[in-house]
Amino acid sequence: MDLTIYYFLWFTTCVLFSISTIASMPPDTSTKPKSPNYPPFGTCPINVSEIPLTQYIVPYDDDSPRCAPMPPRTAVPVYPYDKPPFHFALNLEFTEAEWFLHGSLGIGLDQIAPELAHGGPPPIDGRKANLDEVTQKIITEFAYQEVGHIRYIEAIFGPIKRPLIDISPALWARIMDMAFEHKLDPPFDPYSDSLHYMIASYYVPYVGLNGYTGANPNLDGYYSKRALAGLLGVESAQDAIIRGWLFERKQIIVKPYNYTVAEFTDNMSNLRNRLAMCGIKDEGLIVPLELGAEMRLCTNVISANADSVSYRRTPKEILRIMYLTGDEHIPGGFYPEGANGEIARMYLDQVRPHPPDQYPYPGYNYEEYPYLDPPPYYGKNPL
Repeated sequence: MDLTIYYFLWFTTCVLFSISTIASMPPDTSTKPKSPNYPPFGTCPINVSEIPLTQYIVPYDDDSPRCAPMPPRTAVPVYPYDKPPFHFALNLEFTEAEWFLHGSLGIGLDQIAPELAHGGPPPIDGRKANLDEVTQKIITEFAYQEVGHIRYIEAIFGPIKRPLIDISPALWARIMDMAFEHKLDPPFDPYSDSLHYMIASYYVPYVGLNGYTGANPNLDGYYSKRALAGLLGVESAQDAIIRGWLFERKQIIVKPYNYTVAEFTDNMSNLRNRLAMCGIKDEGLIVPLELGAEMRLCTNVISANADSVSYRRTPKEILRIMYLTGDEHIPGGFYPEGANGEIARMYLDQVRPHPPDQYPYPGYNYEEYPYLDPPPYYGKNPL
């Protein structure tokens, strides 16, 4: 009995001592990670630092000893011949920037970062799209990313003047008419709602990632390679998000037409293949089994070759697609006056006029679809 009382008194004393010790400790004023209270969708907190990331975060610095990459095998950051491929890519970056900026914000590069245009003319008939809240956020992020891409490329490789870019509803209506090989009624308007806008957005980013993939073997400078890898990563992500957004809706009928989302993507991919004239390098959301991953799937969220590797395209193929002419020597489409930069202007300087009956305009069938505007002149590839 005495032993029980002894243990009881000992335990009580320990508890009272612990309570008094804790009560006498000064308050803890140190900064500790807390469970983040994320702001409502569409807003940012006044003090972004209130959202903790990690206790050990350090400023972004690729050149510090802590973060520096492995030494390159060559000491040359940019070779002279590395610049033309990036100047060529700027045409597509300008196009994406104007398309996404106007679609999400109703303004373009001239209002966001006019110094990046270097005196180039404003785009033709860009408009604010009628987007839902989630799509609005996606496209706005894409828009600002493209502004960053332009600034980044110009800082490393030098600028080019922004070309005249057509992003009008009339151009997009023409693209869809060509994709389906008949005139849609009413004309396709990409700015009417989120679905129409995302279908139209399917056209350009994929062509950009094809171009970066194709340019990779021709670059030698270590800055050039790093730039291409970084740009390709984001362009591929944008294309994947667009395709994923559309894939979720692949069986939805696109009103007022009697075509599904999947039929739109398949026909747009076929159009790009026809214009590029270099085989299948483009696949829609639904493909024949032999084009699916490991020839086991007909669904196709990401377009890739038989080894699930990104397709590559040359500047000539890209110009044929973006001009909508099937000929890198004949401007039109997104670039009514032609693309800029050494590579694009070289092809424009090589035009050899020929009669229409000798070299018909690829991508057009004037007898069946006479409503399509004829090209101003014809060119034969001299190469």
